Formats: sequence, structure tokens, C-alpha cells
Amino acid sequence: MNLGITIKNFRQQKGIKQNVLAEKSGITQTYLSQIENNIKEPNISTLRIICTYLEIPLPVLFFLSFDENDVKPEKRSAFKHIEPSIKSMISEFFT
Repeated sequence: MNLGITIKNFRQQKGIKQNVLAEKSGITQTYLSQIENNIKEPNISTLRIICTYLEIPLPVLFFLSFDENDVKPEKRSAFKHIEPSIKSMISEFFT
């Protein structure tokens, strides 16, 4: 799961600086950097706050963070097939 990269992508697409999102989320810029680099995993309440400021629903953040390693091996072929279309469609609504 690429949760941090997804957060970073949304933040950058919305033109929000890292220090601003960190401050509004009640965390340090260092911690946000570690989240965005997939070094630290935030708790759900921190993710909800981040999602609020990024204006994306938490389930959307989770879905867009999925990669094929998050899917059962027997379902990976189907996931690879539909993933680009679904992620593109969802991203259109929230960027």
C-alpha cells in the first residue's frame, strides 16, 4: 500500500505545501514527510484530519493507495486490468 505517496500526490496536486498540511493536521512537518515517504504509518484519526484538508474521503485515499501486493494472488490479474480505469475515474472527482 502506497498511502504516503498517495497523500503526497494529492497534496501537490492541490498546491498545498507540506508544512501547511502538517500544521493544519496537528503534526510536525517531519512526521508528515515520514508518512509521505512510507516510513511511518499514521493512525486513523490523523488520516481523517489529513483527508479533511485534502478534501478526499478516507475510503478513496485507501483505494487509491492499493497496489497489486494488497490483493490476493488469485485476484491480481483482475485488479491489474481494472485498476488504471478506476483510479483514473476516482482521481478526476477529487483532484
